[in-house]
Amino acid sequence: MHPQQPHAAPAQATASVVAPPPRSRTTTVVVSLLLGLVLGGAGVAVAWSLSDGSGSSAEGYRPADDARAACRALDGFDESKYTGKGAEGEIALNRYAAAGALSASAAAGDTEYQPLAQAIRRSQERHARMFDFDEKAKKDLGEARRICKGL
Repeated sequence: MHPQQPHAAPAQATASVVAPPPRSRTTTVVVSLLLGLVLGGAGVAVAWSLSDGSGSSAEGYRPADDARAACRALDGFDESKYTGKGAEGEIALNRYAAAGALSASAAAGDTEYQPLAQAIRRSQERHARMFDFDEKAKKDLGEARRICKGL
């Protein structure tokens, strides 16, 4: 038999350190997102305050600028490429949408541009109903393009 070892008393901790409970993944993500939002907002505020105001803003644009931009978008729009795959179709879709949005903006700023906005909107509405550029949609596009030539 082995001689029995003396039994040592358990060591008592003089100071107990309590570890904080682990953060959940959701809390970490939310805190990170909020921190990013605050820092991003601060960056935008600093950039805005440092700008000299010469950049383009909604206040600097006139309805005529929007009408000309709508016409440029319409100039680059080819309805035959609207259903094209890839970049060709995306470009056509976006130019058509941009022409509509910009002409509506111009018309909101000056009633002189309402005929342009109405012609493009009629074309877009017709296309949305027929899923095609039929003769009526093409006629409205032609009218919009004629109006653009006069600007």
